[in-house]
Amino acid sequence: MAVLRAHLEEFGTAKDGRLFTNERGGLVGSSTYRCVWRDAREYGLPPDLQVSILGGRPYDLRHTCITTWLNAGVPVAEVARRVGNSPEVIHRVYEGCIYGQEEAMNKKIERELDWPG
Repeated sequence: MAVLRAHLEEFGTAKDGRLFTNERGGLVGSSTYRCVWRDAREYGLPPDLQVSILGGRPYDLRHTCITTWLNAGVPVAEVARRVGNSPEVIHRVYEGCIYGQEEAMNKKIERELDWPG
């Protein structure tokens, strides 16, 4: 978040609220995004992940965000609201991406039922 805050302090936003503009204040071209994205992955990822599909496209970050929130236990309805999808879409697309929560869910159920743990 500090990087984003620093960017906003230095550059502000475009009139329409976008964070990044081209040198004339217009839309950033897709070829520019691809070049910057490629360089950012090279800078930010270790070599074994640079050749993986991880973050292959900027849009992949949306999927990463959604699965991270779901795996953190954020309710599906809240994730759906935040990303502009229906809960049905979130269930259908991301159901197989949720992992590692069974033990935590069991403990919640046991607490609610006042079972000894």
